[in-house]
Amino acid sequence: MAGYKDLDFNERRAAAQKAREAALAQLKARPPVDEAELARRRAEREAREAAEAEKRRAAKEARLQAAEAAKAEQARAAEEAESASLAAAHLSDEERKAARDARYAARKANKKIKGRR
Repeated sequence: MAGYKDLDFNERRAAAQKAREAALAQLKARPPVDEAELARRRAEREAREAAEAEKRRAAKEARLQAAEAAKAEQARAAEEAESASLAAAHLSDEERKAARDARYAARKANKKIKGRR
């Protein structure tokens, strides 16, 4: 088995120059870029970016609508809880139980809304 041959500086420099020339020749051998192809690619890229921007806008709008709906639901639940607490002073046992169940359901709904964020 032949041993490792350590190249001297001139040999390494020549090998690097040869590699550069080969890469340059390969680059020069590439076909020229067609302007119509470039225009087509640019149009595709712009269409794709516009679609992604529209998708982001729709997602943002959906998030805002969901947040508004959650706030409205929370306000409604708070209003129900307040009205239930005011009416609880003059309620029978069954009505108190129903009010308690309503507060419990409102708390559960509030937890679900907070959990989605």
